[in-house]
Amino acid sequence: MSEEQKTYRLTAKGRSALARGARVAVPLEGAQLLGALDRLDDHVADALQNWLLKCEADGLIERVRAPASAESPAGAELDSEVSWADVSLTRLGVYLSHERVGRRAPCRKPVRDTVALVLEDDPDQLALAVRRLSTAGYKVVGAENVKAFYQQLQSTAPDAIFLDVELPDGNGFDVLAALRRHRTYAELPIIMVTVRSAPDDIAKGLRLGADGYITKPYERGALEYVLRYVMKQEIQAA
Repeated sequence: MSEEQKTYRLTAKGRSALARGARVAVPLEGAQLLGALDRLDDHVADALQNWLLKCEADGLIERVRAPASAESPAGAELDSEVSWADVSLTRLGVYLSHERVGRRAPCRKPVRDTVALVLEDDPDQLALAVRRLSTAGYKVVGAENVKAFYQQLQSTAPDAIFLDVELPDGNGFDVLAALRRHRTYAELPIIMVTVRSAPDDIAKGLRLGADGYITKPYERGALEYVLRYVMKQEIQAA
């Protein structure tokens, strides 16, 4: 691939991890991906895109600024919010506010002590999110409506929040805006998870202060990887 087409490149940490080989805690597929990164063609399978997201969450690779594409599904407004068209992530339905994340200090809190609060009105979707985040080692608290969400905030101090948009007693965008106006939650990691995939909706979520925006249905590891990315949180060795 030409330099202009590349989306990712190895970081210094990634090169060091690759050099250490088996001693680094990177799954086999991830290690193979690091080694093959400069040889990937323009049509990488979605499975490999998932590994790209995981390797980025681990700090092993970083994205290279790419020119906006006329074929980008996000449109001009979304491109301006995301800063550049990230083809590999948009294939997964994942959008990130690199400006907000860039200002955040790395989270040193162990994953097992990190609390994620999930606002999701669909019981099946809530159970899925809780299961996947819990399996990744996080403590998870759920709320099925806006009222329950604010009640949870009174008794829980979350380290990160996941917000649905369409709710029975409110709107996730309004909740996001209200949280960003509150001093306690102004810089808290917040990720939208919703079926609303229109470019205007994605741009609105990022513009209102979301660190990440995930469209449903999402890949198995998307919640974990995006959470770790926006928190700049590494998995501590056991």
